[in-house]
Amino acid sequence: MKNYSRRKFIQNSAIGAAVVSASGLMSSCSLFTDKDKENKIPQRTLGKTGLKVTILSFGGGSQFLKNNDGDWEKVLTKAVESGINLFDTAPSYSLAGFNLGESKASGSEERFGEILPAYRDKIILSTKLESRDPDKAKETVETSLVRMKTDYIDILLIHGIALSDDVAETEKGLYKEMVKLKESGVVKYIGFSSMDSAERSRDMLEKLDFDVALLAMNPTGYGNYAKIALPAARKKNTGVIAMKVMRNIVGVEATAQELFEYAWTQEGVASANVGHFGIEPLLENIKLAQEYGKNGLASIDRKELESRLAKLAGPHALCWAQPGYIDGGIIV
Repeated sequence: MKNYSRRKFIQNSAIGAAVVSASGLMSSCSLFTDKDKENKIPQRTLGKTGLKVTILSFGGGSQFLKNNDGDWEKVLTKAVESGINLFDTAPSYSLAGFNLGESKASGSEERFGEILPAYRDKIILSTKLESRDPDKAKETVETSLVRMKTDYIDILLIHGIALSDDVAETEKGLYKEMVKLKESGVVKYIGFSSMDSAERSRDMLEKLDFDVALLAMNPTGYGNYAKIALPAARKKNTGVIAMKVMRNIVGVEATAQELFEYAWTQEGVASANVGHFGIEPLLENIKLAQEYGKNGLASIDRKELESRLAKLAGPHALCWAQPGYIDGGIIV
């Protein structure tokens, strides 16, 4: 797709049409091709977007933000040079409150803008809209474009769909504005993220034409996204990225391999989005993704894993399940 300049976007945000290439929904067992298995990190099709995304994607939230200057550059560079091609961030992923001293970047979008432009034609950038006010959408996108030093955003998401989000109001307000942004060409695909309400996520998926959904999904079963929201996404061939796959769980009651495989074997899930603090966890996760691609089979017992981790399903164990939780800006 042609990249539109920021100036042209501001002057005429309704010109052009985004092209969405549809692809048939396949089970997770059939998503790998022989060519994929030869890649460093296997890729899957992100639903009807037609985008090929690595099964391991890179999250720009609080775990990434905890890396100091001199470290985050190495982590981000290693991720992209290892073949990870989907990078997710948000304007709210800020260094405010991290007490890391002076930094050359004030947040995740700025950090992405320091490293990723050199690889722009090889990566997929995802960021978010914090406000539900449609009048603020264009300004927010423009700021994100400047911060990330790019002329277009691959995936634009409404940040954190919750039970309080009304589908009808969203449709006539923010969703309508997102469609205009998509038609302008400055945004290729639209969607939402959610970790607070699988029910409202299902409603959004059923009633609106979103391309992508970033959903909380792990074997604790908290939120019940795999049973409530994921089927609705599969029915519409909406591309699904799993998040909160490992947070507060890995090393406690389950291994990283078990948690990844739980997400990767969910029918309809294209990628697992994970933030990395330090280079070693990143290298370990890359290796797990590579090995899973070579084997093509999961070793987990899903029901046993769910039973083992059920006791962690709640705010007592999951920081992101606590009321008022915000990823980025505070170390949690």
